[in-house]
Amino acid sequence: MKWVVLLAAVALTMAMRDQSIAVRGCLLCGSKPASNVRVKLWEEDSGPDPDDLLDQGYTDGNGEFMLQGGTAELTPIDPIFKVYHDCDDGIKPGSRKVKFALPKSYITNGKTPKKTFDIGILNLETIFAKEEREMIVSRRRRGGINADYMDPDRSSESSEVVSRSRRGGINEEYMDPDRAKSTEEETDD
Repeated sequence: MKWVVLLAAVALTMAMRDQSIAVRGCLLCGSKPASNVRVKLWEEDSGPDPDDLLDQGYTDGNGEFMLQGGTAELTPIDPIFKVYHDCDDGIKPGSRKVKFALPKSYITNGKTPKKTFDIGILNLETIFAKEEREMIVSRRRRGGINADYMDPDRSSESSEVVSRSRRGGINEEYMDPDRAKSTEEETDD
C-alpha cells in the first residue's frame, strides 16, 4: 500500500508542468505617465491551492512596465494582472485596485515565457468594472528602500548617523544608541 501511495505521489509530481506568461504595457493618469505605480502578475486558483504571485514591480518614469513569471500546475494557469494606483482618487484611504484576466493563448510551457502579452496603453482615470480598494499597499520609497527598513549591518556601525526617509518627504535623523553612548563618554573628559 505504501508503494502505491508513493508511486501516485511521484506520478502527480511528474504530471505538473511549468507554465509561464509575460505582460507589458504603459499606464497613464490622464495625459501624464503613471509612474511608480505598483503592478503585480498573479496566478489565481479557484480551489484549495493558494494563489501564486508570479512577479511584481513598479512602472517606470514613462509609466511602462514589464512583468514575467511562471509556476508548476497540473491544469492551465489563470494569469491575472493587477494594478494598485491613486490616479483620480482624491483623498480616499487606500488605493484603487484593478485586475485584468490575461489571455490563455499567451501562456507558454517552460519556466521562461516565449510570448509577451502587450496590454497597450491604459488610462487609469477610467472607472473599471469590478474595481476594488486595497487598504494596505506597500509603496516604494525613494531609492527603492521602505521607510521602515533599517539595514542591520549599518546599525551596528557606531560612527554612522543613518537617515530614514518618511512618507511625504520628511527626513528623520536618528543616532545609533551605541554611538550616542560613546559620544557622551568622549564629552565627559
